[in-house]
Amino acid sequence: MDSRDRKLHDMIRAAEKTSLAGKFRDILAKPLVTSGEVRPTDVAAVIAPGRSRARGIFPMKWGFTLKGTGQPLVNARTETAAVKPSFRKEWLSHRCIVPASWYFEWEHFTDPSGKKKTGSKYCIQPAGAHITYLCGLYRFEEGYPVFTVLTREPSEELRRIHDRMPLIFPEDMIDEWISPDSKPEELISRALTDMVFEKAE
Repeated sequence: MDSRDRKLHDMIRAAEKTSLAGKFRDILAKPLVTSGEVRPTDVAAVIAPGRSRARGIFPMKWGFTLKGTGQPLVNARTETAAVKPSFRKEWLSHRCIVPASWYFEWEHFTDPSGKKKTGSKYCIQPAGAHITYLCGLYRFEEGYPVFTVLTREPSEELRRIHDRMPLIFPEDMIDEWISPDSKPEELISRALTDMVFEKAE
């Protein structure tokens, strides 16, 4: 494990050591995912402001709960998050970063008959990076923090795989993004779009 991989490992371990991780595990039967793929409703390590407003690492469950259905809202569109009631408050002051090695996406395409199909699975990350910093929003539901990942229009290169991609920032923008004092609409133009990808095994 080199130093770049160690950084992600240390963030996950920091989240794992919190009392909140114990509550997720012991009360909700939702242990923090420490390796492999994170799926909707899993608990992951997330970067967000602590009570002192300084950067902290916290376990959070993936997916806001859609009222009346119990279904998880795992993504929010960057273009509309500021006005949608489900995300408006969080867009203004509850922003977070989800660190990961890669993110995964299934190829979506339309076959010659016009039917929508799912193809190969890809793992994707920013070019030259070992950690992918996914932008998200968070809130509390029944005393537990939950998050959703922000998405945007894809780069031209990724468009053949999917019609959306996560909003991703470089590491040096983490504190600016999660700060309740920053204006997210002024930051999104600095998101990364140069990605490398390969088929997942």
